[in-house]
Amino acid sequence: MASAAGPLDWSLVSGWIPVTLVVVGLCALAVLLFSRRRTWWTRWAPAAVLLAALVTWLLRMAVDDWLQPFPDPLPTDVVLWTGVAVLGVCLTLFRLPLLRPRYWAPAVLAGLLVVLLGASQVNRHFDQYPTARSALNTWLTKTTKLADATGTVEPALRVPPGKTLSEVWRPPPGLPEDGTLSKSRIPGTRSGFHARSAYIYLPPAYRASPRPLLPVLVLLAGQPGSPDDWINSGRLVDMMNTFAAGHRGLAPVVVVADPLGSQFANTLCMDSRLGNVQTYLDTDVPDWIRAHLQVATARTAWAISGISFGGTCSLQLGVNAPRVYGVLNDISGQEAPTLGSRKKTVDKAFGGDTAAFARVNPLDVMARERFPDTRAAFVAGRDDGTYRPQQRKVYEAAVAAGMRAEWVELPGGHSWQVWRPGLERQLPWIARQTGLIR
Repeated sequence: MASAAGPLDWSLVSGWIPVTLVVVGLCALAVLLFSRRRTWWTRWAPAAVLLAALVTWLLRMAVDDWLQPFPDPLPTDVVLWTGVAVLGVCLTLFRLPLLRPRYWAPAVLAGLLVVLLGASQVNRHFDQYPTARSALNTWLTKTTKLADATGTVEPALRVPPGKTLSEVWRPPPGLPEDGTLSKSRIPGTRSGFHARSAYIYLPPAYRASPRPLLPVLVLLAGQPGSPDDWINSGRLVDMMNTFAAGHRGLAPVVVVADPLGSQFANTLCMDSRLGNVQTYLDTDVPDWIRAHLQVATARTAWAISGISFGGTCSLQLGVNAPRVYGVLNDISGQEAPTLGSRKKTVDKAFGGDTAAFARVNPLDVMARERFPDTRAAFVAGRDDGTYRPQQRKVYEAAVAAGMRAEWVELPGGHSWQVWRPGLERQLPWIARQTGLIR
């Protein structure tokens, strides 16, 4: 069940903590700016401001134009709050030589408070760490050895045709309240792709005998990102345990797979010069799941979902590997996989071969093929001016291609404010589509 509320569970994105950081941070900024020295106002303060502006501009250029780790430019407010943090550092560095040694520590503390203000506001934009617990979750979360979590092969619970698992399931006495979280590498046996370790959530019902053959949800993070994002920022374990508690221990088996290989890589989730990621997700991951977990095997019982890059990736798998995934939940995805522009994407991933890209690009695939047996949901943030219009375009293409699709709009922008509820709210829908509940 969810952890008991305490200081680690106090909100970092709303309430008194971020407000206090704004007040304290702005006061610290005022302290760093204030001086009775005339030369400070005529020389050093303007120099610090100009240096901070230059550094911030260079950082934005490095991220958006040179390195391009993200497919979209940095949001304006993120750039501005980053600039505030940089200004705090610059003011501190310019003030220290002018101060007596006994004032150095307070000046450094003031600079740190300004940096903390900037970091807090950036965190509020993305809702990356809603609590201190989510920021520390990598060290706080306990994992169970996969062999211990799966146990032995058990007789399968029989489900008559036309019935759902929940209609025939009777939880045995002593069934644990919580599921287990394990970590394991899923090798790229066929694809050759070197992925980071995946997380595997097994609900309480998995430990019953006879064992219900539960549906599978393959879950993907955004880019940049890692499987840890769903455990930390996504609070996946609490989310799934809450769902299981409301359904007598039943929930999908969740495998949080890695389609990137490293934090800032952009593989496009395709088989291309950047790696055979589609084969990894439509062959290697399913083969590993069937070999190591006792789960439902029908395509109608397999769902794929993800956020941003991972949402686009889930759509790609839904249209390019419909034999594997019969259900997809695309959260804040793009209209096409991209490295920044279509030309750059085609050139870098396919050596300029536009036909090769069109063969697997979701909008192109849906324009020429139909998917009447695929269930799809498209989730977007109401305030997401970039991705919501793209999602709407993809949703309309999916409907035109015969998918049984639904449109879900949630409050918020392109952040965990949408992504977290984008899965939590959709869990009952996923459970219904995969035959877990009526």
